[in-house]
This record gives sequence, structure tokens and C-alpha cells, in this order.
Amino acid sequence: MSRILIKAAYLAISLLVILNYSLVLIGTMARIRAKVQGRVGQPFYQPYIDIFKSYGKRTNISHGVMFYLGPVFRLAGGVGTYLFIPALFGSVVFANLSFSGDLLLVMYFIFFGQLGMALGAGESGHPHAPLGVARGLAQMTAFELPFALSVIALAAQYGTFSITGIVAGQQGGWQHWAAFTNPLAMMAGMLAFLGMSMNNPFSVVIAPQEIPIGPPTEVQSGALGMLQTNRAIFNGAKMVLFMNLFWGGSAVADPGPVAHLAAIGVMVVKTFLIYLYVTIVGASFPRFRTEQSIRFFLGVPTALGVAAVIWQMIQG
Repeated sequence: MSRILIKAAYLAISLLVILNYSLVLIGTMARIRAKVQGRVGQPFYQPYIDIFKSYGKRTNISHGVMFYLGPVFRLAGGVGTYLFIPALFGSVVFANLSFSGDLLLVMYFIFFGQLGMALGAGESGHPHAPLGVARGLAQMTAFELPFALSVIALAAQYGTFSITGIVAGQQGGWQHWAAFTNPLAMMAGMLAFLGMSMNNPFSVVIAPQEIPIGPPTEVQSGALGMLQTNRAIFNGAKMVLFMNLFWGGSAVADPGPVAHLAAIGVMVVKTFLIYLYVTIVGASFPRFRTEQSIRFFLGVPTALGVAAVIWQMIQG
């Protein structure tokens, strides 16, 4: 029982760290995007204000049970994704619930939240809800293909579906990172990551250039707060995942607090650059139409993923 309580405390600390870091990062990137567009922009702490405001509201509107379970499933998908990813390699506190084969489970969790949200949106009663669901699921299927191919190439390279094992194989310097030892898989995965982030040019669900009809408009009060909380945790989980898969992860040299702070600093730098990459692309390109987005992911990213798998077959 004591081991379970200690593990639960570690998980709570890990979730608290990634939640707050992601909220600050989301606010910072929004401000950077505003500067690029010639606007003043929101303060970096605006996501905190939005979440507290949403959780503090109440609503009498009812669309059915599934409509309110959608945000719950979405949040469960984000939390589950993060909890099965080792945030810091070699750390007891930030190892989370990683185990052999956890990469496959993480891929399922990425699907879980989005499918749950689609079920919830279907009960909203909004005539455009099926359009948003079709857009989201179609794009999700398209970007998951190159991502799955890049994961298969990495698993073939390192001989494991364990995220910890993949990170362990990249230790010893930047020249061992998968980004440099398996650049085809890295390019396929990082292009798929643009779709996972759902920023421009792949913001086909919320479609900010159109009349707002996405979940932030239809969902109110605490349910909206759940979506905003999930946005932070899920974004952080995806950045940590891609840092582990392609950019060497972040390793703790010893159990001491100084080593943990140094590893957290490395994680912050790497994930910040990964998110900055998404922000730069989003600020540089207008939104694709749904069919353009699907054609994009089924084109060059998928070809790179297939080439990465074939290359690993030749190497093996």
C-alpha cells in the first residue's frame, strides 16, 4: 500500500508539472503568434484565467449524457497518454507508468480522447456537428498513417516498442538521436505532429477562420474547463513523446535534485523548440481545406514513413 501511495504521489507531481508548464507554453506561443501578426497578444498567463473562469461557471443546458462524457473521455485520453510516457529517462519520480510495449498503448490513448469527443459532439444537436466530426476523424486517420509508419521504423531500429528502450538507445550524445540515425522516420513523424497539434494549416475542426462551430463554442462551464485542461496536458504529452522518440529524451544523471532540475531544463528546451516549430508553421501558412490536409498527409509524410520502414528492413 505504501508503494502505491508513493507512486500516486509521483504521478500527481508529474501531472502538476506538465500541466503548469504546458499552460505557460500555450500562453507564450499565443503571444509569439500575435507578435508575428502585428498584434499585442494575450498575457502568457491567460490560459489560467480561461480555465478558472470555465470551472467557475454553471449551465442549465442539457444535450444528453454523452455530450458531457465527451470532454471526460477527452481529458482521460490526454491524462492517459501522458501517464504512460516516461517524462524523464532514469527518474523514479517522472518515470510515470511506463512499461514494455507502452508505445502501442500510448498510440491507442491518442485515439481514445478524439473518438470520445466525436461521440460527444454527435449528441450536441448542432447541425454542423457531423461536419466537424467527419473533418476531425478524416484528418486524424490521415496523419496517424505516417506517424504509425515512423513508429514501426523506430521499433525495428531499436528492437522494442518500449519508449524507455527507445530513449535508452539514443543516449551517448546528439549523434545517437533518432533524428540523425533515422532521419526518414523523424521527418515523417514530425510532419504528422503538425496534424496532431491541429494548428494551422491543419486546424480543420475548430476552423478559426470560419464562424466558430467547434467544441469551444458548444461546450460550456466545467465541461469546457475539462477541454482546456486536456489541451494543456495532451499538448505536453505529445511534445514529451516526440522528444523521447526522435530527440534523445531527457536523462537524469543521478537521483539528486540538481540532476532532476538539469533534466527538466533539457526537457523544457527541447519541448519549447518542438512547439515553436509548430507555431512557426502555423503562423506561416493559412488553413488547408479538409481534402487538402488529407492529401498532404497521404503524400510526402506517408512516403517518408514507407521509405523509413523499407530502409530499416534493408538494414536489418
